[in-house]
Amino acid sequence: MQLDSSLTTVSTWAMTKNSFPSWAESAPRLIAVAAGRAAADTVIRNGQWVNVHTREILPDQSIAIADGRIAYVGPDASHCVGENTEIIEAHGRFMIPGLCDGHMHIESGMLTPAEFARAVIPHGTTSMFTDPHEIANVLGIEGVRMMHDEALLQPINIFTQMPSCAPSAPGLETTGYEITPENVAEAMTWPGIVGLGEMMNFPGVIHADPKMLAEMAATQEAGKTIGGHYASPDLGPNFHAYAAGGPADDHEGTCEADAVMRVRQGMRAMMRFGSAWYDVESQITAVTEKGLDPRGFILCTDDCHSGTLTQDGHMNRAVRHAIDVGCDPLIALQMATINTATHFGLERELGSITPGRRADVILTSDLHSLPIELVIARGVTVAKDGTCLVTCPHYDWPDHARQTVHLGKQLSAPDFAIPAPEGATSVKAKVIGIVENQAPTKALSAVLQVRDGLVQPETETDIAQVALVERHRGTGSVANGFVSGFGYQGDMAMASTVAHDSHQMIVVGTCRENMALAANRLGEVSGGMVIFKDGQEIALVELPIAGLMSDEPAKEVAIKAQGIVDGMRACGCTLNNANIQHSFLALVVIPELRLSDLGLVDVVKFELTDLLESTT
Repeated sequence: MQLDSSLTTVSTWAMTKNSFPSWAESAPRLIAVAAGRAAADTVIRNGQWVNVHTREILPDQSIAIADGRIAYVGPDASHCVGENTEIIEAHGRFMIPGLCDGHMHIESGMLTPAEFARAVIPHGTTSMFTDPHEIANVLGIEGVRMMHDEALLQPINIFTQMPSCAPSAPGLETTGYEITPENVAEAMTWPGIVGLGEMMNFPGVIHADPKMLAEMAATQEAGKTIGGHYASPDLGPNFHAYAAGGPADDHEGTCEADAVMRVRQGMRAMMRFGSAWYDVESQITAVTEKGLDPRGFILCTDDCHSGTLTQDGHMNRAVRHAIDVGCDPLIALQMATINTATHFGLERELGSITPGRRADVILTSDLHSLPIELVIARGVTVAKDGTCLVTCPHYDWPDHARQTVHLGKQLSAPDFAIPAPEGATSVKAKVIGIVENQAPTKALSAVLQVRDGLVQPETETDIAQVALVERHRGTGSVANGFVSGFGYQGDMAMASTVAHDSHQMIVVGTCRENMALAANRLGEVSGGMVIFKDGQEIALVELPIAGLMSDEPAKEVAIKAQGIVDGMRACGCTLNNANIQHSFLALVVIPELRLSDLGLVDVVKFELTDLLESTT
């Protein structure tokens, strides 16, 4: 893709729209306030200071804030108070740093950066390290720039990692755009870029693919952090080769051994607790039982559904969960604050309540249940008792970013047919097996019946059809397969243009006619998720921006998204966050079996494989 000469200009414009003074600009005043020669803008007094550097709680402390940064923390800030200083009474509550999400995808909330920020601010999230590789697959570097620019407009800290792998597995899938080493080098000059997004093409790193090495080299040369994504249980030479390649963290661990191996090799183990991924409890024993140094561990969400954000929380939810499964509250807080900031080279900028840092502070009355009662970001009170008090500005998304679903034709039932070999009465087929609450799938097989020359799904044994509909170039192509685990019954279909990571269209159903109806409906509304049952639409959430996001408020999107969840249940599905499981059926870098526009993919061998194994 030809680089847009306006990219850096627009990014700089976004930065100036929500400018925040640097430490160098604020230092003279911070020093004067701390010394008592000048008055603070705000003083929080009579609180319990949770110091994540020393892992201790200090009672009867006060915080003085000036220019959005912390000038002083100590037992008495009266010398920092002037005639116009705002006083916030902590009343003995705990003063903890604003929470940081070390790895996440804003698009997974089906929200734009502005609406995602508005949703998480009341939950105490004041810093996010985001990888917009979802939109990169649809709109390329231009889409990344749009996300980056809207992120810079927000009243909290949203740092962007330049996506590394679009496509995530070259040769196994087709994306709307490709990310190149030149794109990565260009993005490293943007003001809000903090590093390289998760290096999903781990076979490419292991085999020293020149493109992957060039992207990582550009990041290292810029002095920024390389994100990891080693989605394999193999901890032998392949893992060591991957670690030698440069990734500095990894969030794909699912057991204690994964976490231990990563931190022993100098990587940060990012333990995720999102809407569908529950990988904290199985890994945190490396700290709570094995006794490893917790500085190497970070909490993150990876993917959070809008319903989770509005009903359950964000990073506060992850911290609570870590505590619930045995982690000391102060250690859990370190994993969601200072550990994250240090990892990205921002320890002097955020992650703790100490002088010079951005004044990102939460007041809470309990460190275990962690109610978020007051949130201050960059010295401004941004939320109180669950209500966001600030404006989160929107980017002006252009029309072409809202018209990205190109089917090329009106689809019909025959597009979803799976022909059997001539004369066969049954076939043995490979089947994608869903694993609840985890990203990996299982490579299953089943004997399926043939009727009228076509292989049939079998609801009695929980086997539905899955199809990948090409939607970027309008080719009209459809790749078909089978999936087990959703529990669907009756005639139904669910379609989604959220289909990690190529974000083609994924359709799962028990009836080819319903599958065609669902796919065509998403073409009409420019993307989203929809369910048809017995030929009727029963749920729809429109996601017109890149087919991934809505710029409606999170609560409104969550209501529509809940309709999808309810619709899936009405069709027989009982999986937790099944809509996210649906969206990952095309993720061809996580074992064992996936579907791309090129066909069925064996992710253990990283090769295309035949759907049908044998016939009778």
